[in-house]
Parts: sequence; C-alpha cells; structure tokens
Amino acid sequence: MKKVLIPTKLDSIARELLEANGNYKVVQDAKTPLLDQARAHSDAHALIVRSEKVDAAVMDAMPSLRVIVRAGAGYNTIDTRHAREKGIDVMNTPGANANAVAEEAIAMVLADARHIVAADSSTRSGKWEKNLYMGRELAGKTVGIVGLGNIGRLVAKRLSGFECTLLGYDPVISAERAGDMGVELADLATVFSKSDIITLHVPATGDTKGLVGEKLLSLVKKGATIVNCARCEVVDETALRKAKAAKGLRYLNDVYPKDEEGPKSVADVADLMLPHLGANTVEANWNAAKRAAEELIDLDEKGITSFVVNRDIPEGLSENYCQLANTLARLARCLVGREASLKMIETSFYGSLEKYADWLVVPIVAGIWDDFGRSADPRAAAAYLKEMGIEYVNRKTDPKKGYGESITVDITAEIGSNNLRRLSVRGTVAEGNLMVSRINEFNKLYFEPAGPTVFFIYDDRPGVIGTIGHMLAEHSVNIEDMRNPHDTKSNRSLAIMKVNRVVPEDVVTAISREIKAIAAFSVSL
Repeated sequence: MKKVLIPTKLDSIARELLEANGNYKVVQDAKTPLLDQARAHSDAHALIVRSEKVDAAVMDAMPSLRVIVRAGAGYNTIDTRHAREKGIDVMNTPGANANAVAEEAIAMVLADARHIVAADSSTRSGKWEKNLYMGRELAGKTVGIVGLGNIGRLVAKRLSGFECTLLGYDPVISAERAGDMGVELADLATVFSKSDIITLHVPATGDTKGLVGEKLLSLVKKGATIVNCARCEVVDETALRKAKAAKGLRYLNDVYPKDEEGPKSVADVADLMLPHLGANTVEANWNAAKRAAEELIDLDEKGITSFVVNRDIPEGLSENYCQLANTLARLARCLVGREASLKMIETSFYGSLEKYADWLVVPIVAGIWDDFGRSADPRAAAAYLKEMGIEYVNRKTDPKKGYGESITVDITAEIGSNNLRRLSVRGTVAEGNLMVSRINEFNKLYFEPAGPTVFFIYDDRPGVIGTIGHMLAEHSVNIEDMRNPHDTKSNRSLAIMKVNRVVPEDVVTAISREIKAIAAFSVSL
C-alpha cells in the first residue's frame, strides 16, 4: 500500500478514488502544519496539495516521497527544482478551475453593472433607493477578452448568450480558432479602445507585468469596466488610479500580491473587491481533487507523465540543445511580431538531434508561449498546440546538407487579413555556447543569443548603423557586439547589436521611426 498525504481541505473525491483503487492508504489532515505532517508521515509516497508551500524542508522530511500533485494550475508554491534533484515528480491539474474563474468574472461584471452589493446593503438598512441604482445591460456591449487560454475561452462561451460583441487578444492563437469561439481577434490597442468591458486572463510574466499601464489605459472609453481575475502584476495600479480619475473607469478585482488579511493597496481604486475567490467553488474543488487522484493513479499504474511539470530531459540529450530550441523559438516569435496570429510551426532537427525531436518541441512551445512550462512532456506540447489551433510539422532532414547538430525553427503567422509572414531561424551549439547561424536570408551570423539585444531590419543604405549607434548612445546604451549582414536580393540589411542594458521600448520605436525600419525590437535572451 502506498501512503498518500493530503494536508488540505480538498474534496473527499480524491480520497474516495484512491482508496477505491485498492493500492493507496490516504491520510487527510487540514489542521496540522504541513512540516509536522511530513515528519509524522515520512513514509508517504505522494503528497496532494492546494496552495500549501512545499519547500525543501518538507521534501527532505519525506525520503519516500515520489510524487507531489498540485490540485490546481499554478505550482509556484512548490520547489520543483529541489523535487527533481530528489527524484520527485511534480504534477498539476490545469483547467480544473477554469470554469469557476470564468463564471466569477462574469458574475463581477453583472454585480457591478446592476449595483448588486450596494443595493442589497441599502435595502437591508430599510432604504428604498431605486433611482440611485440605475444599472447597465450586457446586451449590445463590446467585451474585450485579453488572453484566450482555458479561462478566456470559457468567458467567451459563457458570454455568447448575452448578445455581446466579443473582441479577443492572444498573440498566438489562430484566427480560425478564435472565430470558432465567436471572438474576433484584435490587437491590444483595438481591444482597449473599442471595448465597454475588458476582462484579463493572462499569466504574470516578464511580458505581461504592467501590461495594463498608461499607454493602454489612455485608449479606453470613458466609463469602461476592467476586470482582473488574472494576476495583480498585470495592472499598473498607479496608471489605473490616474485613468480612473480622468475617465471614470470601473475596476473589479480579485487578485493581490499575497492572499492574506490586511490592507490592500488597490482598495481606493477598486469598485468591487473579492478575496481571490476565482477557484473557490464546490465544483472546482471537486474537479481538481478528482483530477489529482486520477493523475496520480495514471502515473503509478500506466506511466502517464503528461501533467508532470518538472521532467528530466532524456538521457543523451544535452541541456544546451534544449536551451537552444527554446531561445530560437523566442527569437522567431519576436521577429515575426508579438501581435501576429500564429498559424504554423515547422522544425528541423539535424544530426543526432533528430531522434529527440519529440522532446525538443517542448522547449520550442515554451519559448513561444510563456504559460507553457519547459518541464512538460511531448504529449502535453502536442495537446497544447492542437488546443491553440496551430499546425505543427517536423520535417525530415537531409544529412547531406552538413549542418551538424543544429535546429531550424520556422513560424508562419497571419498579419492583418490573409497576409502571411514566415520567419525562419537556425542555430547550433559551438564549444558549449549557443549560436544563431541564420535568420531568414541572413546567413552565417554566428552570434551568441545572450543578454540584452536589439534587432533592426531595414532597406540597406549608408549611414543607418551610425544613426542607430548615435541614438543608443544618447540614452547611455553601449554596443558590446554587432552583426550587420546584407542581402543583395532584397537589398535589406539586418543589424543585431548586443548591448549593455535592455533598451526601452520607446527608444527602439524612435530609432525604428528614424531609420524607417521594417522590423525592430529589443529582447533579453
């Protein structure tokens, strides 16, 4: 019998399924501190948690531990690296809470539009302030959904009966897939300028931190509503405070830096605040508990690793090539345009890398989508691409080309209406260092993708490099290395400059405008 420790208020379905299997003894205790339980049950085979912090001390106290299941999507409370070092698989249950969060977002919009909270309080006190609580209807409104992952898609589905116009922003989902949801894909500027209600459903990453800031808030309609059931880091509170005062925005919030008692910095700007109730439903708890038990059984009995988030790479595959695949994908995504809608990903793995094609697609998918973990397995990557509506093709390679151990990543994206853009990058590893050898027609680059880097593609003519260097210098940016190949067929040049610090977006935009660049971006590789 394998002991399973559940130190949390998890639905009893998890315990029931595990015990019915006949191979598990379950201990569930939601009151005793986790570390104390870990010491008391050092022989536990598996641990199923919700938001409990599972650190090195907890794992070290359980030498028999082989599996940790997070009954939910996020696993930032688990030390996944230490778990891997100890041979412990960490799994999660993505999507189990999605419907609960989607319904909460809509509930907040309706409650705010009809003054449910304030009107209830007023009426209970004996008042009759019907004229004070004039509401608004959802029908006929334009709703912008920022992020069309599991939750965003369900928000769209749930809103379909309200006769709304749905706009959606997701930099990677295909237009066809969005259309199937009844959503019109648009860029962020369009979503924020045309929507009466904007609901946020994106993860907290380097790209999304402060996403809803001064620039986007300057575009919103007067009286528009913004709903944040995603992450607090996505919204710049200072910029929101200014925009709310100027435009009378409504802000509905359910996320905070820490889930705990105490004053909240957003209290003065939020019109409706909830204590992070998104996943707090009976059904979501049941779904997560059921999924957690099923995944543990599937892992133990069938070896199914689809939901393991900290897998080792297969024996014989160097971590350098995993990092190369990830970096090439990130670079290709930036070059094709973050706003572009992806349609196809094509890969070529040369030399001995060909036999690891299934594994190498994982870091490629993770390089394009911030919310896909690099530690997932190939089946999870394939399922993710299918869900996003992206075609994936791994091409048969020709060893006669003499590319050695190298990787090519091609991305096809839709820019505007029926306008396709294709971007191809190739790279290899030389003396332990990652090297990008080709970007589209620009060959033999051999630059190391590491640190802050700026890219400019422009019509070749004298003086452009001087202009770029001068404008960077004006902002105290020093060029540390540079590649500047020229393509005679297109008469275009590519400037790749490794610099001493990240170049601000407004500086890149100014340089791009000055040199009339075809493409320009800054990235830290």
